[in-house]
Amino acid sequence: MRLSPVFSSLFYLSALSAPSLALPAVLTLAKRTSGSLVTIAPKASTCAGAEFAKECKTAEEAAPFINQSFRTYGITTPGEAAALLSTMAFESDDFRYNINHVPGVPGQGTRNMQSPQFNMMYAQSLKLAAGGSDPSAVLAQLTANPQYDFGSGAWFLTTQCSDTVRAGLKTGQLTGWQAYISECIHTAASPDRQAYWERAAKVMGISTK
Repeated sequence: MRLSPVFSSLFYLSALSAPSLALPAVLTLAKRTSGSLVTIAPKASTCAGAEFAKECKTAEEAAPFINQSFRTYGITTPGEAAALLSTMAFESDDFRYNINHVPGVPGQGTRNMQSPQFNMMYAQSLKLAAGGSDPSAVLAQLTANPQYDFGSGAWFLTTQCSDTVRAGLKTGQLTGWQAYISECIHTAASPDRQAYWERAAKVMGISTK
């Protein structure tokens, strides 16, 4: 695999969001539109018919918060961005959920569907006081704020994944993404999960050929 050389200095997931947020100057990523995010998460074009309408966010609504999370946590490569976009889209069923409903683990959620223990750590990093040790209360506080809700994936990558895993993601290689899934997310790189990554990689200008 190789990274596409055709980049601009700003990363836009939503052309309709104002103001659009630029990533650090050292990064040059291709200009994106809300349609690109829909390419990754096809159902995110609308929330019509969503089972839990209050949890659902469209691509247009999600984009500025994803951009902000990349700025906040210093996500500066197409490979890491593709991994995060695909994980969030896959885990939230195209941004339709931010709470684990099946099997219904109390306190599990946010857009990357973090386990309660990591949500507690994430909340502590944000210095959120409310909720105490109640996993559901902590989750409710995180999901109530879209910036926190969409920021969990980037927080997890930058605080819980090893330098080796991150280095692998930065190459844009399939093997790097597989290591991220198995060694950091601690799950299987299933075909349906990989399909999300391949779409995200394409959007981010990474050749998967």
